[in-house]
Amino acid sequence: MLVFNPLESRVSGSPQNFKKMTLYDQITSWDNLRLAYKKAAKGKRGKGPAARFEYRLEDNLAALQRELLNKSYQPGQYASFYIHEPKRRLISAAPFRDRVVHHALCNLIEPIFERSFIEDSYANRVGKGTHRALDRCQTFARRFPYVLTCDLKQYFPSIDHQILRRILARKINCLDTLWLIDGILASGIGVLAEEYEMVWFPDDDLLAATRPRGLPIGNLTSQFWANCYLNDFDHFVKRILRCRGYVRFVDDFLLFAADKATLRQWRESVTGYLAQLRLTLHLNKAQIRPVSEGIPFLGFVVYPQRRRVKGRKVVHFRRRLRQRLADYRARRISLDQVDSSVQGWVNHVRYGNTVALRRVTFDSLPIVAPG
Repeated sequence: MLVFNPLESRVSGSPQNFKKMTLYDQITSWDNLRLAYKKAAKGKRGKGPAARFEYRLEDNLAALQRELLNKSYQPGQYASFYIHEPKRRLISAAPFRDRVVHHALCNLIEPIFERSFIEDSYANRVGKGTHRALDRCQTFARRFPYVLTCDLKQYFPSIDHQILRRILARKINCLDTLWLIDGILASGIGVLAEEYEMVWFPDDDLLAATRPRGLPIGNLTSQFWANCYLNDFDHFVKRILRCRGYVRFVDDFLLFAADKATLRQWRESVTGYLAQLRLTLHLNKAQIRPVSEGIPFLGFVVYPQRRRVKGRKVVHFRRRLRQRLADYRARRISLDQVDSSVQGWVNHVRYGNTVALRRVTFDSLPIVAPG
């Protein structure tokens, strides 16, 4: 029998037993829980929830480990709020101790799925990200004359738990780990219920409206599972449709081709495949266009030889910066907080042709010292 010793931060037991650790044993091991805490607390150690958990860290981790081992663990209530960047979204934050569990789970299951992800899926993956997705988009814009731009309608609220559970169970054969996954999935039921606009698919009956669905935007597990949910679709596009120019970032994806007729056929095939996942396209956004007209993608308009920031992104930042400067002049925030906001925006837009834009933006908003 293995004993997880919180005081020694190691697994006690013979080497033979250690080799026989199940996936769930590894998830609930003391070392993994400590690592999960460090990841969950990164950048948040000065904030209340993380600080309270850290105050009695050993006790809190030991209690969490006991609950996981005897399966009395139950996720807590989410704290939800809306953001408007660029559109209205409901963000749901799990309690800090639940975030530790999410990291502990993902530490072990992410590598299992990562090996099967395609190269051109860029969201929430180490070594990927927004700017590499933009680079790849521009590379394809130089190779192909036409693009099909796609965006899924209500992606996170639409994710079907039964389908997701089946996808995860294909690679995870540990029943205890699946029990934990089921608990996290169940904790999010209802969080996004009001955000989902019912869509009926062929062969649906009246019970389809009661299917558990939705992943809380804000969970680490939600971000990861969103990639798992569309992984088979990625392979369908690459292997069955044989699309050589394909980029996906969460629910935004692009298909490039040499002619419009091919893209029209692919759009039909994509729509049919997504229906099997109970997902739908924004039809007004699923447009075929010449790449020379510019490709709206991840806050930029990408051309073969240049990139521009979307106009609404600039308007939003200028409004936010004016408010931050007003708060600074009124002594509600520090200059460092203003600088942090500015640097974050600059680090993003510098991946486009934005030298003149940055100059005009900051010249028109001089910083005035607080009175």
